[in-house]
Amino acid sequence: MKTDLFVELHVPEFSTARKFYGNLGFRVKWERDGYLVMQRGASVLNFYLGQNEYFQSKKSDRGHAVEIILLVDGVEAFYEQVKDTVKVVSPLQERKWGVKDFRIVDPFGFYIRISERYEWLESA
Repeated sequence: MKTDLFVELHVPEFSTARKFYGNLGFRVKWERDGYLVMQRGASVLNFYLGQNEYFQSKKSDRGHAVEIILLVDGVEAFYEQVKDTVKVVSPLQERKWGVKDFRIVDPFGFYIRISERYEWLESA
């Protein structure tokens, strides 16, 4: 599988990321030099510990106006599995476009929508 787009989250430390995203089914692929790569199926998340001048100059919440979307099989079972271990900001529900999802915030403040799998490009 070739991947052309990656998400990189700048975080203050890795242990929280490993634990939180590990509970969501992500596994560490590799870690070195202040960089951590985790994968869950075809989904890849990158975490960075370095100092980025652009982000240091901003005063907004981490991940402001960004939504990370994770598609999963069996979203109802997945919700039941994780709902007591994550900060749910919108419980599992069917949306007006006919897809079930729930929304959470990770320990760093990143907003994540966890949705049942559907044909994203064919839904328009």
